[in-house]
Amino acid sequence: MTIQRMDNVGIVVEDMDAAIAFFVELGMELEGQAEVGGLVADQCTGLDGVRCGIAMLRTPDRHSRIELAKYYSPAAISPGPRKQPHNVLGTHRVMFAVDDIEGTVARLRTHGAELVGELAQYEDSYRLCYVRGPEGIIVGLAEQLN
Repeated sequence: MTIQRMDNVGIVVEDMDAAIAFFVELGMELEGQAEVGGLVADQCTGLDGVRCGIAMLRTPDRHSRIELAKYYSPAAISPGPRKQPHNVLGTHRVMFAVDDIEGTVARLRTHGAELVGELAQYEDSYRLCYVRGPEGIIVGLAEQLN
């Protein structure tokens, strides 16, 4: 048996509104928001007394999603500084294909995004960059050339 698809990537945030605005500006669509908690949430997370707000956003092609979660209880904990370098162990970015990388970066800057490094070009194939958005989230952008 094999997996069917990747359903979503989960990101715990402190400022839900800022995170939603960032991903909507990127081009994702807000599917909905809800509050979750109770036995099933406790069982899935291995935590007791879970209560959190969630927001589900999807890509325009409807194949990929990001689930944002804001924990009310137990309180979210920080593993360290939010502006960690790219080489920290663990999940470090989500990559999106875009059609205008410079325009996308400019739009995301209005939501506090900043380049992690600089805009780079890989041969004649791609223009690439990483931006750091709200909550220290690193998002990769790739514009295919030709």
